[in-house]
Amino acid sequence: MTTVLDIDARGTRHCETTALGVLMRHQGFDLSEPMLFGLGSGLSFLYWDGKTMGFPFLGGRVKPFDLTRNLAAGLGLELLVQETASPRKAWDNVAAALDAGHPVGLQLDSHHLDYFGSKVHFGGHVVAMYGYDEHDAYLVDTDQQGGAVSTSLTSLARARAARGPMTSRHRSFTLTAPRGLPAPHRRIVPAITACADAFLHPPIANLGHRGIEKAGRLVRTWLRRADDPQRDLPQAALLMERAGTGGALFRNLYRDFLAECADLLDSGHLRTGHALYAEAAVLWTEVAALIKEAGESGDARHLDRAGSILGDLARVERQAMQALSRLGTEAHVVQS
Repeated sequence: MTTVLDIDARGTRHCETTALGVLMRHQGFDLSEPMLFGLGSGLSFLYWDGKTMGFPFLGGRVKPFDLTRNLAAGLGLELLVQETASPRKAWDNVAAALDAGHPVGLQLDSHHLDYFGSKVHFGGHVVAMYGYDEHDAYLVDTDQQGGAVSTSLTSLARARAARGPMTSRHRSFTLTAPRGLPAPHRRIVPAITACADAFLHPPIANLGHRGIEKAGRLVRTWLRRADDPQRDLPQAALLMERAGTGGALFRNLYRDFLAECADLLDSGHLRTGHALYAEAAVLWTEVAALIKEAGESGDARHLDRAGSILGDLARVERQAMQALSRLGTEAHVVQS
């Protein structure tokens, strides 16, 4: 049997927003990728290290699938999530949705996908599936991975069944928009203030602005922390800039989201937040370049400079989020 839906298979920069864009457009909502990211309160920060880790991890967004849950809840969309330990049931769930005319989001381990360029395990990868035949599944992934792509059904089954960090139990999901939903831009203020409050009041010191400050202290030790500095530091920099982050560890996406919002809402707090995140995006790209240079040269001065900039970033982003957290106190004029 062959089922291939007629969809807008537009690839973008980040995996989860790429998949959400496919599902949302199929429901009649054509939102930009930055708008999807921002309405899902997607921005965050995480510094994570542990005895079992080969190298520290810097994360710039909320946990995998939290963005999808946030977006659905904020916009009033019906989010149907299915998980199972059974590979056969997992396939039946996906095939039934596709046969009924609904594209499906999948969370899986990108390592097993035939087309995927980087053969590393990442169990939090998300794609949209819009069709299948006897041999292949038809997916939409990021532009970097090819946009509209295909992978064998066998490889898809392995990717969905994978176990390890950030994996799920064959998770699939669909979105449905009930009639009479308010326009998505009406949800801008609560999405921004929720993101700001989480960033400003993290439960542990590894998260939010406190996490960036901590990273500023610890990045200076990375030449000693790394097993292979010439490999590990450039790889960390690459992940910050190129691994589906949209550049600058997701700060480019959030900057662009705030710019779109500033065209819709008349708010001094919003303009302040946008200006500060435009500054932060440039600084994050500079940090990534310094980390790369430190790994390639072995010169710790580059890490000292990166640490100083991260200290500045903790301040800049804290000020940005403090301004954005006040959006709910302002009178807003929605521009036509």
